[in-house]
Amino acid sequence: MPLSVAVAGASGYAGGELLRILSQHPEFEVTTVTAFTNAGQPLLAAQPHLRSLAHLTLVTTTAENLAGHDVVFLALPHGKSGEITAELPEGTLVVDCGADHRLRSEADWAAFYGGEFYGAWSYGMPELIHSGGGKQRGELEGTKRIAVPGCNVTAMSLGLAPAVEAGLVEADDIVAVLAVGPSGAGKSLKPHLLASELMGSASAYGVGGSHRHIPETQQNLRVAGATRVSLSFTPVLVPMSRGILATTTAKLAPGVTESDVRRAYELAYGDEPFVHVLPAGEYPRVADTVGANTCLIGLAVDEAAGRLVAISALDNLVKGTAGAAVQSANIALGLPETLGLTMNGVAP
Repeated sequence: MPLSVAVAGASGYAGGELLRILSQHPEFEVTTVTAFTNAGQPLLAAQPHLRSLAHLTLVTTTAENLAGHDVVFLALPHGKSGEITAELPEGTLVVDCGADHRLRSEADWAAFYGGEFYGAWSYGMPELIHSGGGKQRGELEGTKRIAVPGCNVTAMSLGLAPAVEAGLVEADDIVAVLAVGPSGAGKSLKPHLLASELMGSASAYGVGGSHRHIPETQQNLRVAGATRVSLSFTPVLVPMSRGILATTTAKLAPGVTESDVRRAYELAYGDEPFVHVLPAGEYPRVADTVGANTCLIGLAVDEAAGRLVAISALDNLVKGTAGAAVQSANIALGLPETLGLTMNGVAP
């Protein structure tokens, strides 16, 4: 018998992608979808591409409407999910795609988000390598509370963690520039996200150390073994509806060669179903990840600058959000990790 699933924030981009994946999952049945301003409308009014879920109507996002399900996925703005999760039954698997339960440090939360601190949950990045070996998926087995990582965080963390864990780079000198699609900013109307503003242009945002994904990335690299992490991160909004191309560089430790780097990444990700290291001289394209739960990584050593260059590509709505949520839920429930997920993208 399928597990009953509720999705909160079902009218948004992340909620819609969750529903698209869940609609094809053999062990899940979506029975409740919720929203705030769109409550009362048919789901198809907000997500017309989800034809197989045409029978569902959006109801108000309340703990009462979410309770009683086996699994609850939350795709809500930061500060909203934390208000609800405390009221959900302990036996329900709750997967939060928002930021409310990602950070361990209350000081980091206060500095980058503000408002009430709700505490950290099991972190939903199964492939994140831990210092001394092991992966984050071990922390997900049997848990009832999962915090899904930020999309930019996933691209940067997966791109650099193996080098940090192996001691190949100095984590106090990291620079990352990410090309990001506007769907990562959500579905709410914002003038700078209008097509007439985006097309034929590119613009930086969250400049000067102000982006909220910085402390989360630093947290992950400390898990991988870094003692001090200095990250200069600049995201750049580009005219592609979805996707992230992250160019992350770090100063190499003395004596490190390109073969050392490739060996570390192949050891870290060689058996991973959704994180793929490309052959030497090849670099990923965002287009090859659209619709797939994959992160593709290309590696280079800039000998003149003495830096590692890790280029990672992913779909911010799949591996960056909804795919990671379902992958982590599979692990927590003891299901095959890849169930209901694909590594095949959509082309052209």
